[in-house]
Amino acid sequence: MNLEKLTCHEIHNLLKSKEITSLEVTSAVISRIEAKEPDVHAYITTTFDEALEQARIADKEISRGKELSPLTGIPIAIKDNMCTKGIKTTCGSKMLHNFIPPYDAFVIQRLKEAGAIIIGKTNMDEFAMGSSTENSYFGPTRNPWNLNTVPGGSSGGSAAAVAANEAILALGSDTGGSIRQPAALCGVVGFKPTYGRVSRFGLIAFASSLDQIGPITKDVTDCALLLNVICGYDPHDSTSVNRPIPDFTKSLINDISGIKIGIPDEYFIEGVDPEIRHSVEKTISAMEDLGAIRVRVSLPHTEYSVPTYYLIAPAEASSNLARYDGVQYGLRIQKEGLVDMYSHTRTQGFGNEVKRRIMIGTYALSAGYYDAYYLKALKVRTLIKQDFDEAFKKCDVLITPTSPTPAFKIGSKVSDPLSMYLSDIFTISGNLAGIPGVSIPCGQTQDGLPIGLQILAPLFGEERLLQTAYTIEQNINC
Repeated sequence: MNLEKLTCHEIHNLLKSKEITSLEVTSAVISRIEAKEPDVHAYITTTFDEALEQARIADKEISRGKELSPLTGIPIAIKDNMCTKGIKTTCGSKMLHNFIPPYDAFVIQRLKEAGAIIIGKTNMDEFAMGSSTENSYFGPTRNPWNLNTVPGGSSGGSAAAVAANEAILALGSDTGGSIRQPAALCGVVGFKPTYGRVSRFGLIAFASSLDQIGPITKDVTDCALLLNVICGYDPHDSTSVNRPIPDFTKSLINDISGIKIGIPDEYFIEGVDPEIRHSVEKTISAMEDLGAIRVRVSLPHTEYSVPTYYLIAPAEASSNLARYDGVQYGLRIQKEGLVDMYSHTRTQGFGNEVKRRIMIGTYALSAGYYDAYYLKALKVRTLIKQDFDEAFKKCDVLITPTSPTPAFKIGSKVSDPLSMYLSDIFTISGNLAGIPGVSIPCGQTQDGLPIGLQILAPLFGEERLLQTAYTIEQNINC
């Protein structure tokens, strides 16, 4: 039995019946990592010794008859922008190449309480700025489906790890599509919860009003199990919403009859790869056969989502990354004067994409330009949210492609930032509005590359998202 290929819920049932042990599962995942990492490079740091010890502890608890959490003894990979006590957390940057946090992020605390086993920290675009995981100080991650292509970004390491069976589960973060887009390109499930549903405490900030942590999994059931663990109120995060958390597994209902699915005109436009468009439209037709009702909707301000995002996110990044000055932690380039030390530390510590966004953000916030750029972007963000509010008066969920293209070749867009930014054109608006979204597999191209379908729901509509995604997964041959 290839244990590393199983889902979390399948492994849980086998552990519960004592047909397998957590040590066997963890050892299988470690063997897989050792075999695949030279090609894929999904991880920055691995924690094999600690993971094996945790697996032994889990097996002892199981043998004593202790009630199992659905995540007990399950190896999970963590995107390397979430603080892990005693484990290096780099954000994919030279600036934090040797940073070891003294505390755990909220989601890490929750995972440990649930008995999950951290197997390692995954590669990512530096400070989560990118759509291809090529902007990492530690080198690019490659897509397991085709090693010449990117896995998407910025959570490309987490998506690649799950797709390559180098982890049973993974966590990513999504600021403009950084969970959903790599999930689409790697053929796995990626879920961005409603903003505020999951605490950002211990998540190293990129753009604080947009960042959100979420699951990357092999199927929708695993996604619900992981959401049950990581969601919840946290007083350490001022944006955390104090709202009851449902049992998301109860939303795994195989039925979408009567559900109104909105098809936005602005998401089926020129520039979308024909194979992706065909696959998504085929799935929509199959959803109608299952009883869903197609509704045509419009999100008229969609065309402004990319420029709006690339003003707001860099502005917040400019503020957040000002803390990396070589004084308290991270890289420090020793120089005589304070200003020289700041300058040399940041010059050597940040990569080109991070510098580009810091400069954009600093410019947008500068005197004389704040009203013209940043303030105007905030107003357009409100209009984008209002578009969704109006659309959801007519439908229960929205169905769109996740990415306009399948995985592209490594290096093909590195010198063309605008082309790279457009990779997230269908996911960015969900972050600007704060709504939940999920990407699920939706077929393959003729070249054998995965296609992703995105489902969006109103604020705190995770249950309807899961029901829709689960029904598609169970009934439609994607």
